[in-house]
Amino acid sequence: MSPLEQLQPLAPLTPLAGEEKSKAAGEITSLVDETPFGLIFRNAIENVKETDAEKTEAQYLLATGQLDNPAAMMLAVSKNEIAVNLLIQLRNKALDVYSELSRLSV
Repeated sequence: MSPLEQLQPLAPLTPLAGEEKSKAAGEITSLVDETPFGLIFRNAIENVKETDAEKTEAQYLLATGQLDNPAAMMLAVSKNEIAVNLLIQLRNKALDVYSELSRLSV
C-alpha cells in the first residue's frame, strides 16, 4: 500500500446539518461542548490524539524494523505536527477573542 493510499481524509470540524446528538438519560454536558465552537476544539484535540498515536506506532515499527517504508513514519510525524500547530493556533485565536470581549464595555 502506497503512502498516499494510507492517508485518510480529516473529519469535518462541524457536524453535518440535521445531525442531532443523542444524550443518555442523566448525562450532563457542558454548554461549551454543545456549541459549534466547542465541537471544533473537541475535534481538534481528538485529531491531535489520533495523529500522535499514528506517529508513535510508526516510530515503534521503524525502530523494530517492521516498517517497510520509512517515509510513512515521516508522514505520520508531519501530520502530527500540523495537527498540533492547528490546535495551538485555535487556542491562540480563542484567547485573543476572549481578551477582546473582556475589554468591551456593556
